[in-house]
Amino acid sequence: MSPAPRIDLPMAEDRPPERADAARNRRRILDAAGRIVAEQSPEALTMNAVAHATGIGVGTVYRRFGDVASLLFALLDEREQAFQAAFLAGPPPLGPGAPAADRLRAFLYALLDRVAEQHAMLLAAEVADPCARYVSPPYRALRIHTATLIAQLRPDADAATVADFVLSPLAPSMLHHLRTDRGLTIPEIKSALDQTLELYGLH
Repeated sequence: MSPAPRIDLPMAEDRPPERADAARNRRRILDAAGRIVAEQSPEALTMNAVAHATGIGVGTVYRRFGDVASLLFALLDEREQAFQAAFLAGPPPLGPGAPAADRLRAFLYALLDRVAEQHAMLLAAEVADPCARYVSPPYRALRIHTATLIAQLRPDADAATVADFVLSPLAPSMLHHLRTDRGLTIPEIKSALDQTLELYGLH
């Protein structure tokens, strides 16, 4: 099977260049938000708490990030970029060079591990705005990559929609349900992912 053509994915955070003072304020806000999350919890993160920690007006904090969900997604940006680099240009099977089925499986496994590692912050972002995840640049990148691999395996499929279905078990709230309510381990969830790929004919 021929490799997929190179595509340009939306990066984890795609923003225009900033003035130096605006960039400094943005960095101060993110640093303060990161400290609040690390020292307390994602649930402790509020725009007022960030404004208090930085001395920046709460109105400025809102103008820069809009809401807590956007602020949490911005905190996740650096790790998201590293993950994108791994599946776009890293070694196979996650990166190019392996068959599409192997790449899809490796990608879903790696995504599951990443969501589990950053689960508290990702879940807090989803709770703050349940729909924000699906319109964010990181999710669009995940969907495009997944759809590209699906299109290679099933040219007859509605690849973009099937990609949403395939990614849905890896939403932070679903992972919380599987691990906390159902008591499943990560290896058990990966086994279920394999079964899901078989059912979709993507193995």
